[in-house]
Amino acid sequence: MATRYTGLIDRYKNRLPVSDDTRVISIGEGNTPLIQLQNIPKIIGKEVDIYVKYEGLNPTGSFKDRGMTMAVTKAVEEGSQAIICASTGNTSASAAAYAVRAGIKAFVLIPEGKIALGKLAQTLMYGAEIIEINGNFDDGMSIVKEIADHAPVTIVNSINPFRIEGQKTAAFEIVDELGDAPDFHCLPVGNAGNITAYWKGYTEYATDQGALTAVATKRPVMCGYQAAGAAPFISGKMVDNPETIATAIRIGRPQSWDFAWAAQKESGGWFDCFADEKILEAHKMLSRYEGIFCEPASATSLAGALKDIASGKIPEGSKIVCTLTGNGLKDPDTAISQCKDAHPVTIDATLDAVKKAILDKM
Repeated sequence: MATRYTGLIDRYKNRLPVSDDTRVISIGEGNTPLIQLQNIPKIIGKEVDIYVKYEGLNPTGSFKDRGMTMAVTKAVEEGSQAIICASTGNTSASAAAYAVRAGIKAFVLIPEGKIALGKLAQTLMYGAEIIEINGNFDDGMSIVKEIADHAPVTIVNSINPFRIEGQKTAAFEIVDELGDAPDFHCLPVGNAGNITAYWKGYTEYATDQGALTAVATKRPVMCGYQAAGAAPFISGKMVDNPETIATAIRIGRPQSWDFAWAAQKESGGWFDCFADEKILEAHKMLSRYEGIFCEPASATSLAGALKDIASGKIPEGSKIVCTLTGNGLKDPDTAISQCKDAHPVTIDATLDAVKKAILDKM
């Protein structure tokens, strides 16, 4: 009998805080591809298995949908008529989409002029109430944390514990596919909800297997990578006025600070950071060598993995998963800016002209 995939809450209902009577708000999120890289390992000349968890194929194009299905489901269950979030873009798009699905209102606070075009387009099309602030994400987050005491709205940023519950299912999917946890898991780190959630998911699979579909014999080393201009985990303190081209991780005051440190320490992992140039280099590698188009922040995970493989910190023979948090279509301007030398060839509309153009490039 055919079975239709209906979202991560239905798939992992026995591992999530819902009941049979809960009205699930879903757009079919989760079940994203775990893709083994074929060409990059050959290019770097190392015997490693690198997989990317391509979260850019969630309904709104980012991993945020995993947490949002849970956050909005619980908000509706508790009778909320509106949700609110601060966002660098992906959270606002996801919140707006799930609010539409639920039939409630979404308010989003975004930093003026600091949101990638693709993300803004989504949020506008979903019909959210957009509030631009003269400040950054951290300023918006500070306001959102206070506004719930003054207006009847539910916060759906990652300080909402149900967000973490939904996002942990990505770890479940990885173990289900690989048959065990990887040796290393590499992630971009901005607000740090994702590294928190993955660690929670891996820990549940390794320590409470009664209701799970696979057996995890281990937990991975968690490696968190940041942009050099927004690297509070490297400096060990919050950062004011963070700056990076990787807009999704342009965050100086992570809300999951303590949980992220716990994941790093408990797993024996580490944090590192990279200049924008290195992030964009990895961004381009994924497209040019593997056919995988992610947003710039996502590529920070691969930049980190490649550096640590080269140094031997991640040894040969390792099985590595890199989370790619968002789709490349989220930030088309940055992608196009990297292809300034790739100009289309304009020719006559004839067979001979096209033939010559092809042979000239062979």
